[in-house]
Amino acid sequence: MAKADAWGAPDGSAFAQRKGGTLAGNAKLIAAPAYRRLLAAEPFLRRSIPALIIVFLLVIAGVRALSLMAWHEDVERNAKMVLSLASGNLAASVDLLAKDGSNFPEAGRGLLERTIRQSAIGERHVLVIMDGAFRVVATSPQTLHWEGKALDGIVTGGQPLFMFGTRAGVMDVRIDGQDWYAAVNIAGDRKAASATLIPAEAVFAEWRRTVSLNVTLFVVTAAVLIIILYAYFSQAARAQAADRLFVDAHQRIDMALVRGRCGLWDWDMVRGKMYWSRSMYEMLGYEPCDDMLSFGEVDDIIHHEDGNLFELANRVVAREIDSIDQVFRMRHADGHWVWMRARAQVIDPDAPEIQMIGIAVDVTEQRHLVLRSEAADMRLRTAIENITESFVLWDAQKRLVMCNSKYQQDNGLSDRDVVPGTPRQVIEQRMKAYAAERRLASATIQRGSATFERQLADGRWLQVNELKTRDGGTVSVGSDITQIKQHQEKLVESERRLMASIHDLSVARRAEQERSRELVEINKKYMKETERAEAANRAKSEFLANMSHELRTPLNAIIGFSELMSSGLFGPLGSDRYEEYTRDILTSGQYLLGVINDILDMSKIEAGQFSVESEQIDLCPLISETVRVISLQAAQKSITVETKIAEAMSVYADRRAIKQIVINLLSNAVKFTGEGGHITVRARNVAKALMITIEDNGCGIPKSALSKLGRPFEQVQNQFSKNHTGSGLGLAISRSLTELHGGALKIRSAEGKGTIVSVRIPARQSAATAKEAA
Repeated sequence: MAKADAWGAPDGSAFAQRKGGTLAGNAKLIAAPAYRRLLAAEPFLRRSIPALIIVFLLVIAGVRALSLMAWHEDVERNAKMVLSLASGNLAASVDLLAKDGSNFPEAGRGLLERTIRQSAIGERHVLVIMDGAFRVVATSPQTLHWEGKALDGIVTGGQPLFMFGTRAGVMDVRIDGQDWYAAVNIAGDRKAASATLIPAEAVFAEWRRTVSLNVTLFVVTAAVLIIILYAYFSQAARAQAADRLFVDAHQRIDMALVRGRCGLWDWDMVRGKMYWSRSMYEMLGYEPCDDMLSFGEVDDIIHHEDGNLFELANRVVAREIDSIDQVFRMRHADGHWVWMRARAQVIDPDAPEIQMIGIAVDVTEQRHLVLRSEAADMRLRTAIENITESFVLWDAQKRLVMCNSKYQQDNGLSDRDVVPGTPRQVIEQRMKAYAAERRLASATIQRGSATFERQLADGRWLQVNELKTRDGGTVSVGSDITQIKQHQEKLVESERRLMASIHDLSVARRAEQERSRELVEINKKYMKETERAEAANRAKSEFLANMSHELRTPLNAIIGFSELMSSGLFGPLGSDRYEEYTRDILTSGQYLLGVINDILDMSKIEAGQFSVESEQIDLCPLISETVRVISLQAAQKSITVETKIAEAMSVYADRRAIKQIVINLLSNAVKFTGEGGHITVRARNVAKALMITIEDNGCGIPKSALSKLGRPFEQVQNQFSKNHTGSGLGLAISRSLTELHGGALKIRSAEGKGTIVSVRIPARQSAATAKEAA
């Protein structure tokens, strides 16, 4: 035998096995499919199959239809027979009942129940007992609504039944639009009658279900047969199309083998012969022929350095291998060498005669590309090894592909640690630990890219850029940035000192601005306090101007009248004129005392010396007492005072303070209300607080003057109030006393219409709250 090559993995060839001969011979001897022979030999049978199936279906349908019709007649006949027998039994029972003279409604129902239990009739049968006028006196439970009605009025088309009774037999009638079977039996004296009925639907229910089942089975059977018939013809059509596709595919395969620089070969080990396809000859430039090639002829054109064909054949025959996969050179007809990759597989390893079939592909171009790729890879590795940066490449599974010696030096790795294929995690565990590492914001937008700054154990700094490759791997390039980091540290230190100087300047500037703002605020407060002092001074001056008149007038009256009384100008002191002077002196003294008391109370409140002694006070008696105090003044001006206060209302407050508040407010109301006016005093509980409201219809207060009310030593003068005298402290004292209780005083007024003053006192407050308010 001649030389042979070493071969490898099977190609899974789709060619059919053969017993002998060549692959070309097998292709020529492919037999026609059996179904084609069948269709060619039996055309009449193929065309008659649809007609036979249709005849079969019609015969089955006809036979079953006749059977169902006969069954329909039997069902109807049996139903009428049962109905007739049941009617006769019921009639006999009714005759006996009529002869006994029993009460029909009660006895009839019992009779029906016994008849239903004893007879073999179904639940759908209806039994009816009637009187001589065919009026229903008793019936089955399902037709109780018939009782009291004439059966001949309910039944349509059954007049012979009510005329002839039993002689009319069982008839088809209609009740409420439905078909029924009915039988009527009339007693001999025609004083009673009975009827037995059943719906036609109940009689034929079982028959209809059977018909539906048979129709369904017939339709399903017909559908199945039609589907089988359709599948039969479809399969035949697909088989013919498959034949055409096979021929076309065979031609396309031959063309593809030629165009794809690929060839088929068949190796008969026993005979030592080999068959080549046409494309094999064309790839090697030889003239195609149909003759089988020997081992020696094939071995002569195989390069002697690439394998031994006979040695390979011996291994296959010895059953050591059953497939081959080998790359070798074959001599072209022009004399140059063509690189071929051959793959083959033993067709049947258990067969006594070993035969292999395979494929050979021209890989000359790929081989040259590999050689060029190896050269380029070597140049690339040399360039990577000679660069000053560290370089490492990982594949998509994070396994090492290659790295340079710079990478090993920077990370303290030996040659044994950087074997290609080693997982990245294992290599990183063997590396020296970094002194510091931080990730930088990447300027690129490529997904998966990253930039790191790493300080090595020897103090050097590396900037590592990681990028994703197209195949999913990762490439890392590390540049030494130690000098840059040193310069950067100097720049950072300089910048830190500069920032510290700027910060000191900023702090000084902020301090200066803060002092400026403080001066502005102090100036504003000073101006405000100056204005307040000036306003207070003006108020004091106005108050003193008012009080000079208010104090001087009653004092002049007291002094003048006292001098007149002491001189006795009008006679001894017992005369009527002196009594009038005495009253004037008393009135002026009381007025002067009131003014001085107001001034002293206001002074005590402003000095914080007024103490509040709270207690539970009944409000109604307190308000009534204050109303009585000012009632005389109100009566002099014909002013009516109305109080609307509940009897049980109370408040926790200082009695003297509440009384003074109400008296001051009522006095102001009386003072500024004209002749015949009206004053209303109300008190109510609102939101856990007591609300006291005093409303009058007096002269009112201008809107521009409302803000001045309640200030000490100020009065509001207008055309209605300028003639009234007073200290102007009544509202101020009332507001201050209200605030000492934690409350508030509010005034609403319209000039010329009246004034409403509201005092809100909290329901109860703690001693700490009262002290804080004071």
